[in-house]
Amino acid sequence: MAKVVDARGLSCPQPVLLARKAMEEGEFPIEVLVDTGTSRDNVSRVAQKAGFKVKVEEKEGGFVVKIEK
Repeated sequence: MAKVVDARGLSCPQPVLLARKAMEEGEFPIEVLVDTGTSRDNVSRVAQKAGFKVKVEEKEGGFVVKIEK
């Protein structure tokens, strides 16, 4: 079961901070829900720089950024 971080409606850097906190907690996989391309890109970049695998899916007018070890 994935840990879900709902960051929809939040402006940067909030989605990145929530995603980083989830990564530090170490429960994988993580699904970060965001509703802007900027948030999608920023969360993806931070996760990749931390060495995690990232997949992005478009869903319901937003994006799901899946982060895995």
